Amino acid sequence: MKCLILGGAGFIGSHLAQGLLAQGHEVRIFDRPNLMLPPELSSDPRIEWFEGDFLNQDDLAQVVPGSEVIFHLVSATLPKSSNDNPAYDVQSNVVGTLHLLELARLHGIRRVIFASSGGTVYGLPRSLPVSEAHATEPLVSYGITKLAIEKYLHMYRELYGIDYCVLRLANPFGERQRVSAAQGAVAVFLHRALHGEMIHIWGDGSVTRDYIYIKDAVGAFIKAMNSTGEQRVFNIGSGQGLSLNDILAAIEKLLGKPVARNYESARKFDVPVNVLDITRAREHLGWQPAVRFEDGLVNTLAWMQQNPHAQTQA
Repeated sequence: MKCLILGGAGFIGSHLAQGLLAQGHEVRIFDRPNLMLPPELSSDPRIEWFEGDFLNQDDLAQVVPGSEVIFHLVSATLPKSSNDNPAYDVQSNVVGTLHLLELARLHGIRRVIFASSGGTVYGLPRSLPVSEAHATEPLVSYGITKLAIEKYLHMYRELYGIDYCVLRLANPFGERQRVSAAQGAVAVFLHRALHGEMIHIWGDGSVTRDYIYIKDAVGAFIKAMNSTGEQRVFNIGSGQGLSLNDILAAIEKLLGKPVARNYESARKFDVPVNVLDITRAREHLGWQPAVRFEDGLVNTLAWMQQNPHAQTQA
């Protein structure tokens, strides 16, 4: 298929591009100007590369026509900062997606696959693990805009026949994850530990999340290209929870040395525990994670050691 990845130069997008190419699909990448593809992709002649602004309809109009499946990975905000300016969060993410969907309608796009958030759309869990049927009561604007986009995808399917699939991702980690943005506890903690730097933790380290290795996450996106049936919203995670202290313990075991840590005041918007129920993805997508956390951590460390100066763009 002819696949367009919006945000294809980032951590998830670049791995997804590799996965699609390995399956024989045609790949077109759209991302912000002045970003660099990782070496594994930058010289690949099979990739079409476009730069532009996601909020500019003229820029999007360069890449949407001729595509069959669109992977929407773009997000202009982060959970921890989205509440600082909710209006910007809506303008940059929801409005931009509406422009995209209008173009998709005009050009007959077959399917849009959207990277939503399994960590923020649900809010405080009432039961664990959290299934897709759980109430959605986000505590951050980031989660609210993700939900809004999910609803617009449903509307465009009902009104205009554009099929879609929503993947509510847990916390992906792995090779090439950007560490300078302080996003992604596994990569940030591992990088700091490797360089003997202090690791700062909000709260007592008991905050628990679901972490999924990047290649497993990519497998779910590829499965979503051809999913059938009525289910269109899927949790994508490991189905197991790890606390921040658990991650530190795993890193210490891997490196064979203690790591320096500093516990700071907890943040109000941090949900204490979030672990995803991935039963629906197993039953309806035919997907399940294959890489253990410990093995993914080994792979991430090996990449960091082999690429000490590499900086992945987000």
